[in-house]
Amino acid sequence: MKISYNWLKQFIKVDWNSDQTSELLTDLGLEVEGVETFESVKGGLKGIVVGHVLECEQHPNADRLRVTKVDLGNGEVVQIVCGAPNVAKGQKVPVATIGTVLYDDKGEEWTIKKGKIRGEESFGMICAEDELGLGKSHEGIMVLAEDLEPGTPCASIFEVESDEVFEIGLTPNRADAMSHYGVARDLKAGLLQKEIHAELISPSVSSFHVDNRTLKIDVEVENTDLAPRYCGVTISDIEIKESPAWLQNRLKAIGLAPKNNVVDITNYVMHELGQPLHAFDANKITGNKIVVKTAEAGTKFTTLDEVERTLDADDLMIYDNEKPLCIAGVFGGLKSGVTEHTKSIFLESAYFNPVSVRKTAKRHGLNTDASFRFERGIDVNFTKYALLRAALLIKQIAGGNITSEVIDFYPKKFEDFQVFLTFEKVNKLVGQNLSTETIKSILSSLEIKVNSVTEAGIGLTIPSYRVDVQREADVIEEILRVYGYNNIEFSEKLNASMAHSSKFDDYKIQNIIANQLVAQGFNEIMSNSLTTGSYVSLSEQLSEEHNVTMLNPLSNDLAVMRQSILFSGLEAVAYNINRRRTDLKLYEFGKSYHKYDAYSEQKHLGIFVTGNRNKESWNTTNQTSDFFYLKGTLLSILERLGINKIKTTPVKSDVFSEGLTLTFAKNTKLVEFGKVKKQVLKALDIKQEVLFADFNWDNILEVAKFNKVQYTDIPKHPEVRRDLALLLDTTVTFEDIYKVAKQSEKALLKEVSLFDVYEGDKLPEGKKSYAISFILQDENKTLTDKQIDKVMTKLQSSFEKQFAATLR
Repeated sequence: MKISYNWLKQFIKVDWNSDQTSELLTDLGLEVEGVETFESVKGGLKGIVVGHVLECEQHPNADRLRVTKVDLGNGEVVQIVCGAPNVAKGQKVPVATIGTVLYDDKGEEWTIKKGKIRGEESFGMICAEDELGLGKSHEGIMVLAEDLEPGTPCASIFEVESDEVFEIGLTPNRADAMSHYGVARDLKAGLLQKEIHAELISPSVSSFHVDNRTLKIDVEVENTDLAPRYCGVTISDIEIKESPAWLQNRLKAIGLAPKNNVVDITNYVMHELGQPLHAFDANKITGNKIVVKTAEAGTKFTTLDEVERTLDADDLMIYDNEKPLCIAGVFGGLKSGVTEHTKSIFLESAYFNPVSVRKTAKRHGLNTDASFRFERGIDVNFTKYALLRAALLIKQIAGGNITSEVIDFYPKKFEDFQVFLTFEKVNKLVGQNLSTETIKSILSSLEIKVNSVTEAGIGLTIPSYRVDVQREADVIEEILRVYGYNNIEFSEKLNASMAHSSKFDDYKIQNIIANQLVAQGFNEIMSNSLTTGSYVSLSEQLSEEHNVTMLNPLSNDLAVMRQSILFSGLEAVAYNINRRRTDLKLYEFGKSYHKYDAYSEQKHLGIFVTGNRNKESWNTTNQTSDFFYLKGTLLSILERLGINKIKTTPVKSDVFSEGLTLTFAKNTKLVEFGKVKKQVLKALDIKQEVLFADFNWDNILEVAKFNKVQYTDIPKHPEVRRDLALLLDTTVTFEDIYKVAKQSEKALLKEVSLFDVYEGDKLPEGKKSYAISFILQDENKTLTDKQIDKVMTKLQSSFEKQFAATLR
């Protein structure tokens, strides 16, 4: 939100510089994010002075140029070559002296320098109004009043205004500060805390009176819950024209483009007092009647931006006897607004339900200055005051007469909120004991009325414009921000609260696995849960009817909630590959969303690997991240969580060309993983192999609860390793070998590892060779050769019996 310092000073007289004021506003909770300089004329006419043309002769080398002698004051006479057809002896003209910076129509600067034009020296430039930024004409130089003294700065002649504009990062709760008057009100409270008494100046409306009653427009409000207060008045015989310079400068300073005097005044009062207003062309109101009601669903309505919109049954509208005129509190209609031909207006000032305005604005994708204020809650007691203020400004600037009584529909008045504030709670939350007088002083400066004072606390009435102050804690926050956070003393005591949490809490387990993956070289990604609905066509397991669609999507690419985290992760993979980051190890904790009989969401851990495992180096060979690397990563995650009893089955998801599903106990699916199909990769323009694992995180959390940590002392006796080279059928897997070995010897066998696989011409057809190591250990004594041989013979016999294995 932009706040003009010059405008702010109309309501509160302060002689501080902008830095001091910025600091105080920030301390008060209105954080000033920056201060910009505004000049109504760019450059502020610096270096432009009044010159008196003493001589004007034809240029000897150019028919269209003149050589002039110009008095710049203090006896300084310079020669200037000028090409304007209207330059003449005796004129008073604006002169840009050497070194002056001027700006073209695109805002680019250029500097006046000494030079020669067709052989004649020139020491400056006599300017046209467009060259100074004072107009658009370039037909000739500006001719100034004859009584001006040479050397007079032109900035003192024209209405050139210089201003400083605060950019305030307004939080959504501070609806009361969405205007210059509201900021001034806060500033007054802050100054008072520094013992600076500044008066808050309110614009007077005491001169308002009805001139005649020749144009009456009736008002009917059908939906009083959505429009609790509605005010209006007619003004006739006005003249639509450009606004005066002071009004245009106020609007330009805060980034608004002036349109015409009536529209500019409604914008001015909105930014001055925080009350949105709307002016209707009275001649376009059929039947001289305004009806405030909700729309008929499906009604077409064209707004001021010339966009035809389809209205909803919940949209509050302003109608006349026949047609809709305006979306209440949001946007005006194209055919009812003020134009250059308007002679009479109906001026509206109302309080509309914040929730209704917010939903309507979101539904139609509109975000206007009016809706911004109505959504957050305006001051219902300023509605009529702002109307009178705007009406008087219109009479002053556009002429005309007030031609009706002020209509003020306000059937059920809002009651100010009551709060009882206890001193004990104040001191507890503030962390410091504040005196009763200090508390009362701060509350009074904030216009919070003190009704009663007891030993325990204070009874308060909250003003209507503080819609965010509803609880005792809110009042304490107000006291604290005005008292100053910097004025709170540091406590010598440290308070801490203890909270019990389970070791199986989601965030704890998530952090454990995230740390493990990062240690293995993975990077975490966070992708958008909003995606395109077309991805469901890439998998038969996904269905368009299960999409959770957005009511008002920002675009087609962000129209639905994702049903799988695969595709959003592949978008990140594609993004990196397109930027030559081809070796990727990524993971994401995220949710998928589905619409069945009810809405459903599931949490997942997705893992993506592609390219090489490690960075290229002189002392390592490049190893591709293959299926078995991913499987090892997944098993290490499950092992870290104490999940060991895993069943392996072929993957069922059709997004994989090959893969496995790991389940626990009674077919509780933990993770699906494998190679992503080429058709899926092609849809995202990925040309290299990608492996993907999808953990059902909700199931992981359930299974992890059964993990009981067991520990034993470190064995005092050594372990023994023995190796076997087995000739096996190619259909036998290492997992088969592992299971048989563990079943054959449960007491002494600690580890089984596969360290070499060979398949080739030297072996019989249909055979392969596995080199397997076995770690044996007795925790109570040292193993003897006899015990070791007995175990190895037992294992060999089991392999021969189960797999017809032979030793190589």
